[in-house]
Amino acid sequence: MILAPESLSELSAEQLREMLGRLMGDLEHARGDLRHKQAVIDKLTHENAVLKRLKFAAQSERFSPEQRSLLEESLDADLQAVAEELEQLAPSTPERQAKQQPKRQPLPAHLPRREIRHDPKSTTCACSCQMKRIGEDVSEKLDYVPGVFTVERHIRGKWACAQCETIVQEPVEPHVIDKGIPTAGLLAHVMVAKYADHQPLYRLEPIFGRAGFAIPRSTLAQWVGTCGVRLQPLVDALKAVILSHGVLHADETPVQMLKPGNGKTHRAYLWAYACGAFEDLKAVVYDFCESRAGVHAREFLGDWQGTLVCDDYSGYKEGFKSGRIIEAGCLAHARRKFFDLHVANKSQIAEFALEQFGKIYEIERQVKDLETEERKTVRQQQTRPVFDALHEWMTLQRQKVPGNSATAKALDYSLNRWSALTRFVEDAQLPADNNWIENQIRPIALGRNNWLFAGSLRAGQRAAAIMSLIQSARMNGHDPYEYLKDVLTRLPTHKASQIEELLPHRWQPASDACA
Repeated sequence: MILAPESLSELSAEQLREMLGRLMGDLEHARGDLRHKQAVIDKLTHENAVLKRLKFAAQSERFSPEQRSLLEESLDADLQAVAEELEQLAPSTPERQAKQQPKRQPLPAHLPRREIRHDPKSTTCACSCQMKRIGEDVSEKLDYVPGVFTVERHIRGKWACAQCETIVQEPVEPHVIDKGIPTAGLLAHVMVAKYADHQPLYRLEPIFGRAGFAIPRSTLAQWVGTCGVRLQPLVDALKAVILSHGVLHADETPVQMLKPGNGKTHRAYLWAYACGAFEDLKAVVYDFCESRAGVHAREFLGDWQGTLVCDDYSGYKEGFKSGRIIEAGCLAHARRKFFDLHVANKSQIAEFALEQFGKIYEIERQVKDLETEERKTVRQQQTRPVFDALHEWMTLQRQKVPGNSATAKALDYSLNRWSALTRFVEDAQLPADNNWIENQIRPIALGRNNWLFAGSLRAGQRAAAIMSLIQSARMNGHDPYEYLKDVLTRLPTHKASQIEELLPHRWQPASDACA
């Protein structure tokens, strides 16, 4: 607030002190924001320098051709992602806006063209004169459907009024990649090919070449990096929605991550979190981390409160000590111990235990489609007696077998976690096992055969984010390509406050939304 000098003279000393205090507070707040932004810029600048050094320095002889290709893809995508984030943080100035964009080569003339004309709805000037067309601007974007490239020619006519010298032209439509050649459809195809079909970019390059236009993998990697940054707000919103539910599943699977400095890999982990199997929301969020340390799960969950369905991994245990998170065990893991025992030596103890687990799962098949209260009633009447008898039998058998035997370990796994394993009997919103999240993590495990490794921590995090959207779209019955194509088309003009409308469980195609 700015006051004229004569207005200031009318204020009392107390009012002036109060105003000065507010101004000092605003100034300190602005300084804090500036320090935070500068810290982020410094971090990104350092990361950018490291990535450039890795990209342009001499490469180690230990890299195989496949490793080098995947590393170069990750570095190019990471460099572009860092550049995008720096661009968002940097203040907008006339000098930056006037910066010349590098001139690109025209798209091949042999590709089929499709003209899209953008003209004003009315060519009548405000002075009532009929405007005349005096020219046009043409921009071309590359589109792709499997096996065929086409070019969209966007023609924006210029209309002028001779009377009042007014010129009218439709504005350029915003795009995920500003002034770039790819359409949202081509970007969606690259995202789905890389993160759903697990095709590395060095394989996409010759595939596109056979279709008539070989896009360099470095260009593809830059597109991937930009899309990763642009789609991240959706993943953040999806995570917030998942953490608003009271029942979550959690699981993790190993993924090799490259350490470019020495050309070796180490074991990183992809963690997966999803709402309970009986919840209405169908969504999953993957979180790529450098290790399997429990701190990663605690950081993801934050101050979340509810029931977590998981296996017996110790990394989750710390979260249960606070009392905010209740543990629900996985009956499938307990059953698996006895299954392995039976396969190994045809154990009669294992056979009987498997029969009892089979009875419980048969009841679960009958109640899975029932309402919550009905499910709880059936479990109390039918599942509870089976569990009570099984617990008594396991306790008795444990007293008879040697303490270091495989049978003892199988029995101890169930007996030591009995409360967690049977919690679903009391809470009808809980499933009997963690198979729901294991099914969502299976596509990641299948894709590892094509990945070889994640090229960097940032590349792993980007893959986790985009795969979260793709798998969530699948869970809701959407074609991932159609979903990403529509989202990438609408995202540049979509309000940040309404980002949830683009999440897979709420998404509607633009045509349906208009109807």
